[in-house]
This record gives sequence, structure tokens and C-alpha cells, in this order.
Amino acid sequence: MREILGRRRRLLSQRNDGTPELIGAALTYATQWQWPVLPGVAADPQGTGGCACPDPECTVPGAHPFDPGLLAATTDERMLRWWWGNRPAAPIILATGGKAPCAVSLPALPAARALEALDRTGMRLGPVVASPTRWAILVKPYSMEQLGELLYAKDFVPGSLRFHGDGGYLALPPSEVGQGEIRWERAPLPGSASPWVPDVEAVVDAVVEALTRTGVSAPEF
Repeated sequence: MREILGRRRRLLSQRNDGTPELIGAALTYATQWQWPVLPGVAADPQGTGGCACPDPECTVPGAHPFDPGLLAATTDERMLRWWWGNRPAAPIILATGGKAPCAVSLPALPAARALEALDRTGMRLGPVVASPTRWAILVKPYSMEQLGELLYAKDFVPGSLRFHGDGGYLALPPSEVGQGEIRWERAPLPGSASPWVPDVEAVVDAVVEALTRTGVSAPEF
């Protein structure tokens, strides 16, 4: 039976205990699912779509750590309450790898078509995080050696695929970043102790096959 049916886009924001949705979601990730998180730098407060960090050419505006740095990611409830108590609108950044999920991401349009193709084959997917420009499929943690062997064995891998592994990061719902809202395209089931995620090999194989079979050419961005 499929764990995730349909689209439940705002699962973690539907809270009834009075907790603001960002800190509530951060606490769910960290304390229930044991995913280390930290606050992101946030988008430009002037609403330009840029980033509040010092880099004028930031490629992931608002969707990355800055102060504190990525190594500060934690599952400690007191630290999370302090961070979001001081920065209640800060995006939630997942430190991928280790005991937390990793991710495979690709541009939004090819991702949507690939997921439709995978649904038709009965491929079981876990949670999928969506921004206006890219979607990320969460997968089990993997090593760089494992990823290297996987990619080396393939004849073709779209250059627009990105891999968020150990030492990487990913913005999680319901964050707002420079490019817009981060949401669940495929949400974890309510009450999940820790969401199930597939192996990276299964996802890469299935996504590459789906893109090839549907004739989708994923652009290089």
C-alpha cells in the first residue's frame, strides 16, 4: 500500500496548540523525527526576491544557513525555541546526511512529469519538498562513495539533477525563501514517527528512466 496518497501540502502548518507554524514544524522535524535543523538566513526583507546574506549574487536566496552555520544544526528543543523565538520568520534548514534524510532534486517541471510517470509504474516514493523552481525527493542517507559508484555506472544522468548529501542542506516547509513558498508536494503521513524514504539508487534509476521515457529534457539550472 502506498504510504503517501495524493498531495497534502501544508501538513505541518495545521497545528491546533497555538504554536506558530514555523517553530512548530521545526520542533516536529527535530524532536519527533530527529532531523537536525537550524534557521536559514531569510529572504531580503525589502521583498526583492534576493537574500539577506552579504552575497549579492546568492543562488539560493533565503534558503541557506549563514549565522549560525550549518554545523550548528541540532535536534535540541531548547536551542530551536531560542532561535525561532528571536527569528520567528526564519526558514527551516535541514542538515542532510548523517541520521537525517538526503535528497535528489531537479527542476520543477521535469520533476512533476517524472513523478506522474513514477506513479503510473507504482514506484513508492517518500516525502517530496517543492519550491517554485525545484522539487526534492527525500532519500535514505548515502555516502559520497555510494553516490559516485551509482553515477559512474549510468550511461546518462541529467546535468540538472542535484544531490543533497552529507554536509548539504535543504529548506523545509513551511518556509518562505527568496523564490517563494517551500511546501510539501508529497507530504509525510500524519503521525509518522519518522517518515519512510527510499534508497537513493531506486530514486535516481527511476527518475532518469522516467525522464528518458517521457522525453523530458531537464534544463541545466
